[in-house]
Amino acid sequence: MSPAKISEVVFTDPDTAREVIHNFNRDGFDALYPRYAGGRPPTFTLPQRREIKKIALSIPTDLGRPFATWSLAKLADYLVAEGWSPTSPTRACAGSFARRHAGQATVICLDEFGPLNLQPQPGGKAWAPLRKPRRIRATFTRPHGVRHTLGAYDVSGDRLYGHVKKRKTRTEFLAFCRYVRSLYPVEVRLHFILDNFSPHPGDDVRNWATENNVELAYTPHYGSWLNRIEAQFKALRYFTLDGTDHPDHATQARLIRRCIAWRNYNVDDAKLRAVVDTANVA
Repeated sequence: MSPAKISEVVFTDPDTAREVIHNFNRDGFDALYPRYAGGRPPTFTLPQRREIKKIALSIPTDLGRPFATWSLAKLADYLVAEGWSPTSPTRACAGSFARRHAGQATVICLDEFGPLNLQPQPGGKAWAPLRKPRRIRATFTRPHGVRHTLGAYDVSGDRLYGHVKKRKTRTEFLAFCRYVRSLYPVEVRLHFILDNFSPHPGDDVRNWATENNVELAYTPHYGSWLNRIEAQFKALRYFTLDGTDHPDHATQARLIRRCIAWRNYNVDDAKLRAVVDTANVA
């Protein structure tokens, strides 16, 4: 596999993959053991962290860069070009910063799944072997409204949480955030990965996050597919919606909750892993 393909599999950047390959070719298996150089690793002040975060969340073209999204290498090159070196992060320091905080942080991916309609859903088992398939009911009028599932995925714990709501406004979103926060000790810092849907940003959300030891990180514009919860939503749709025609929202919500509970107790299920792996791009 090429370094680029390897980086996709192990969720790192191609430069790290190349470095590991070169070190292995030079030192063999000894290269897999860490070499401690001593001294204190590079640290980042709070203003520096905020400035890096602000740049990473910006659109590269707005800063004169000829590409649509940031990568770690591109971000590090930009920081060096803007004079952050040597006291601010270079490419190696930026990589160390990202890897160190990714390993220690409790990362929670949040998003909404829906709208959930009461109508026959495509997919599931084919009806041809039945010879006389049951007629699909008409759905011209839909008097029952829709529902939305607010979901949260703990990346390191590999656990999924979800609440089914009638609406997905900021009120419901903040209530769900409080629920997720209650699942962890107050001293554990949570990092919420979010897209730019209108209920997610805002001063009230940022103020709540500051008061509750939560850091907010938003995916790039037009990059919500990078959120790791999207693959979990695909599995949820596969197991609870495909090929169904739920009679009411209560039945639909009950099956969604049961599927989430089953998923958390069967994280190694072969079919579940296959569905998730085909959708995981981040």
